[in-house]
Amino acid sequence: MPEPTLDTAPAVSTGSRKGLIRRLYDWVLHWAYTPYAIPALVILSFAESSFFPIPPDVLLIALCIGNVRKGYVFAAWCSVASVLGGIAGYGIGRFLWNLDYVSGFFLNYVFSQATFDRVGELYKEYDFWIVFVAAFTPIPYKVITITAGVFATNFPMFVLASVIGRSARFFLVAWLFRRFGPPIKDFIERRFAMVTIVGTLMLIGGFVALKMLTG
Repeated sequence: MPEPTLDTAPAVSTGSRKGLIRRLYDWVLHWAYTPYAIPALVILSFAESSFFPIPPDVLLIALCIGNVRKGYVFAAWCSVASVLGGIAGYGIGRFLWNLDYVSGFFLNYVFSQATFDRVGELYKEYDFWIVFVAAFTPIPYKVITITAGVFATNFPMFVLASVIGRSARFFLVAWLFRRFGPPIKDFIERRFAMVTIVGTLMLIGGFVALKMLTG
C-alpha cells in the first residue's frame, strides 16, 4: 500500500495544538497498515461523531487505496459506526449536558459557545437539513450531534438525516476510488469538501424548486 501523505492535515492554529493534531493524524493513519484497520476505522468513526478531532475519511481513504475492491465494505463500517456515534452524541446532549464537567469539556475543547448558540437557532428552522448538511459536508458533525440532543431535536428525524448524510459521504469516497482508482486520492483530499458542498446546494435547490412548482 502506498504511503499516505500529511499534506491535508486539518488546518489548526500554530503551536502545541497543531503538533497534537499532526500526531493524532499520524496515529490514525498508521492503523491502515495493521491487522486492526477495520476495528480502528469503526472506533474512529464512532468517536469522531462526538469529540475526536480527526475525521474518519483519513483512514477510509488510506484503506481504499490499499484495497479498492473492499471500498464499499469500509464505507459501510464507517457509516454504521458514525451514525451510532452520532446517536451517542445525541444522548450526551440530551441526558448529560446539565453536568458542568460535561458541558464544560465540550464548550472548552470541542466547540465554542457562539457555535453552540448558532446551531441552536438553526434547528428552529431547518431541522433535517442542518443534520444532513453536517453529516455530508466538512461541517463538524460532532457539533450537530451534541446540540441536537441538547435542543431535543426530533430523534427519528435526526437518525434518518444522519444515515442519509453519513452514508452518502463515505460511499461517495469509496465509489470515487472504485471508479477512478488510487490516482483520485489527490482530488479527494483537495477538492472533496467543495464537491460535497456543491452537491448539497444542488440537492437543496432541487427540493426548493420542486416545492415552488408544486405550490
